[in-house]
Amino acid sequence: MNKSAHADGLPMARAIPEKTADKDPFLVALGERVRTLRARRGLTRKALAGDAGVSERHVANLESGVGNASVLFLRQLAQALNCTLAEIVGDETTSSAEWLLIREILHGRDGEALTRARQALTELFAGSERDPDRRGRIALIGLRGAGKSTLGRMLADDLRVPFVELNRVIEQLAGCPPSEIYSLYGSGAYRRYELRALEAVVAEHPRAVIASPGGIVSDAATFNFLLTHCYTVWLQASPEEHMKRVVAQGDLRPMSGNTEAMDDLKRILAGRADFYAKADMSFDTSGKALADTYLQLRGRLAVQLSVE
Repeated sequence: MNKSAHADGLPMARAIPEKTADKDPFLVALGERVRTLRARRGLTRKALAGDAGVSERHVANLESGVGNASVLFLRQLAQALNCTLAEIVGDETTSSAEWLLIREILHGRDGEALTRARQALTELFAGSERDPDRRGRIALIGLRGAGKSTLGRMLADDLRVPFVELNRVIEQLAGCPPSEIYSLYGSGAYRRYELRALEAVVAEHPRAVIASPGGIVSDAATFNFLLTHCYTVWLQASPEEHMKRVVAQGDLRPMSGNTEAMDDLKRILAGRADFYAKADMSFDTSGKALADTYLQLRGRLAVQLSVE
C-alpha cells in the first residue's frame, strides 16, 4: 500500500516526522480532537482542508501533534467542522456526547430559562432542596465602595446576627492578608482560600450578614456555593460613586500610577455585571445619604424575605 495513502485509499499529506516523546502534550491532544471531530463528520483530511481553505499539509501537521496553529487557522477549521472553537481546544463541556447534548438543549435559551435550568440542576445535585438556613444568611456582593461593610454592619446590628467580612476569614485561614496571597501564590491560591472561607462561614453561622469580596463572582464554583447557601444582595453604585467612596476611605491605590483607573473600573463592572445580576435582590446606593440608604435597604429586604 502506498505510504502516502489513507486507510480508505484516499491520498494523505505526509506530516513532518517527529518523535512522540518530543511533542507538546497539548498539541498532541489538539490533533487528536481534530481527527475525532473530522471522523465524526465523515470528512477526509483533504476534504476538511478544502472546506477550511487551508493546505492539507497544515491539517496533517496539526493532527500529528507538530502543528503550532494560529487562532485564525483553528477558527477556519471550526467553521468547516461545524463546531465551536471550544470543541477543538478541549473545553470540558465538549468532552462527551452527554455534555454536547446538554449544551444543545441550553443553546439559544434566554436568561430566565437558563436561570431555571441552573436552579434545577443545583437542587438535583445538591441533595434535594436549597439550604434551609439560606435566607438566614444575607450576603452582600458588589464592587469595592458599594457599601458592603458599612451597610452590612448596620444590618447585622439591627438583625442581631454576626457580621462577617469574608476577607478577614481568608486572612485568618491563610495567615496573611489577601494581597500577600495574590503576590506570593497567585490568584488561583486566593480563590481556593476564598471558597474555604465561605464554606467555613456557612458551616458556622446559620444566621449572619456577610460582606463578600468584589471578585467572588470570578470563580463559578464559589459563586454557585454562595447562591445556594446565602440570600444574596447586589449593592450597586455608579463607577464614579465607587471611585469616590474608595478614595474617601483613604485608599488611593485605584488612582496610583493609573491614569485610566476609571476606564478600568468600568470594564470590571461591565465584566461582572451579568454575574452580580444573579443575586436574589439588587439595590442601588448611588446618590443617597447613608441613613436613607440603610432604611430603604432594610425595608426592601423585609418585604423580599417575607414573600419568598
